[in-house]
Amino acid sequence: MLISLVCFIALAVLLFLRTPIAVATGLVGLVGLAVLQGWTAAFSQVGIIATETVLTYEFAVIPLFIVMGAFIARSGIAEELFNACYAIVGHYRGGLALSTIVACGGFGAVSGSSLATAATMSGIAYPQMKRYNYADTLATGSIASGGTLGILIPPSIALVFYGIMTETDIGELFMAGVVPGLIGIALYCLAVLYVVYRDPAAGPSGVKLSLPERLKALAGIWSTVALFALVMGGIYAGLFSPTESAGIGAAGALLIAWVRGKASLEMISASLRDAMNTTVSLMMILIGSFIFANLVNAARLPQALVGWVEGLGVAPIVVILLIVGIYVILGCVLESISMMLLTVPVFYPLVASLGYDLIWFGIVVVVVVEISLITPPVGLNVFVLKSVLPEVRLTTIFRGVMPFVMADFIRAGLIIGLPSLSLMLPALMR
Repeated sequence: MLISLVCFIALAVLLFLRTPIAVATGLVGLVGLAVLQGWTAAFSQVGIIATETVLTYEFAVIPLFIVMGAFIARSGIAEELFNACYAIVGHYRGGLALSTIVACGGFGAVSGSSLATAATMSGIAYPQMKRYNYADTLATGSIASGGTLGILIPPSIALVFYGIMTETDIGELFMAGVVPGLIGIALYCLAVLYVVYRDPAAGPSGVKLSLPERLKALAGIWSTVALFALVMGGIYAGLFSPTESAGIGAAGALLIAWVRGKASLEMISASLRDAMNTTVSLMMILIGSFIFANLVNAARLPQALVGWVEGLGVAPIVVILLIVGIYVILGCVLESISMMLLTVPVFYPLVASLGYDLIWFGIVVVVVVEISLITPPVGLNVFVLKSVLPEVRLTTIFRGVMPFVMADFIRAGLIIGLPSLSLMLPALMR
């Protein structure tokens, strides 16, 4: 326990000094393993972990979904999603913000990245909202918050990481994220309606399109619906595994880009280069987290934590609420994926010992981690938006996301209180 405490303190110091998460976790894990088992055994474990992580079949799903998202980001789908949503609700008060939320959900469903969703939609939705004199708080808040939907709505890189770390079925995790993702979209839309109810000037009505214009805009989203149905429908029906679906999704995204006339050699090269950089970065983070997880297991911290909780004699749901509280606090200072990789190896044995479903716990973790993407002082989606829209003050964006943070807490409460919301689709798939 003393070694574990020292290692966590060392890790916190390194992260505070802005050491890359992969270097910090890997270094602390290596030194900790060397103290417990000797340098020879520690270096041997590092080599085994690095090799097995890269060569595992499940890991292939990550670069393939990243490639799919890179192709999608350059194929014009995001703009068509926004136009289709605007055609339906844009003429209502707050309609442009509602369109942004729904379009973010759709784009996140085929890109799998919250940061990419926020960055892409900011260039599409923000100019339109400023054109109709939307308040900066509502405009930026809806974009930053809508972008968080990409971390949960499948295919989700965060759920892939969770599945690899806990050895749970990635396909079932994807299906478990569908209903909570739709609930998130609905609650975010309610947050927009609440804002414009309080201040009608914050979200003026847009122009009402004619019926032919609406039908034309809706016809433009066929590719998004087809790609999502192909990837998730194939997993749900058992036609192919998540890894195979990622490959099919990447090929489908390239085909869509080619049909749209976007698939030039320059576009393909840029997409593959971006995907390669992201994949290598995530691979190093994953290897570092596995080294640190091995240290946690070697120090028998999960077993000690289970024994401590059993000694408290509290109800299991109290333990879950304590874990959620820890995630909320950590989310104020840590980036979302890093937070997952550091904490899941410690918490999931405890949750399993309490009799909870690990599929359900994965959705709870990702939903709570979503909140960290838009909360101060380290809200990555907020900083992405600030980099794309330098004219907007950071405090304005943080004020704009507050109603959506409240919606996130309501959704977390629903998912914790009603596990069936997450588990009904995986149960049907089985």
